[in-house]
Order: sequence, then C-alpha cells, then structure tokens
Amino acid sequence: MAGDHRLDPRDERVTAFFRQRHLATLTTLRADGTPHVVPVGVTFDADAGVARVITSETSAKARQVAAAGPAGSPVAACHVDGRWWLTVEGRAVLRRDPESVAEAERRYAERYRQPRPNPHRVVIEILVTRLLGNLPAAD
Repeated sequence: MAGDHRLDPRDERVTAFFRQRHLATLTTLRADGTPHVVPVGVTFDADAGVARVITSETSAKARQVAAAGPAGSPVAACHVDGRWWLTVEGRAVLRRDPESVAEAERRYAERYRQPRPNPHRVVIEILVTRLLGNLPAAD
C-alpha cells in the first residue's frame, strides 16, 4: 500500500539503524492530555519487542509514565536522520528494579556511551506495538 511505512521489528534495516548512534524525541502525555516531547536515547530489543529509555525518577517523562500505572501510557519515540526516520510506538511502564535498570544501562552503553552514575535512575520500558519509518537499505 502506498504510504505505508510500517516496519517489521526484525527487518535488517531496523537492526542496522539501532546499532548506530541516533538520538530520538520521546512523546509522553501530561495529565491534561497534551504532549510532552523531550530528547532521549532509545534502545531496542527486537526479540522481546521492548524499547528502553533511561532517565531520573524525578523527570517529567518518568512521572507521567508512572502516573498511568501498570496498564501503561501510550508513547512514541521518533528518530530523524535527514530523510531517514524511525518511530517506535507502544505502551510505556516505569521500572525501578535493579535488574531492569542494569539491563537498560547495559544496552544504553552499547548504543551510546556508559551512562553516568545516577542513584535515582529508572527505566521507561515501551512494549512496542508499531514501528514506522523510512530507512536506507542495510549494508
């Protein structure tokens, strides 16, 4: 279908894109329903269908996701690199447990750099429902 930008999570172009260092914007929803958009680093686990964002528990994005409770909150993370782009859509929940934080930090270090120490770090885990994008052919 023309204009259909849906991507398969296991598409080699998606894998290649997530190996590169690209920042994204994360859109969460405020209590009044308006969008809150901030720059973030995002990692993606295609096997689990989960994207992760590390942040401090005091950040607005963490508070907004936490407020949604265990059902999660709809979010989107969008990467743009010239004409190439990839958007992750899904439901986000906040994880505070040490195992989830350590896994997210490990993945962040692989894609970006070792994160600075932060005793208040939490993880926004996004159960991915849709990937959209326009990506170059994989090498």
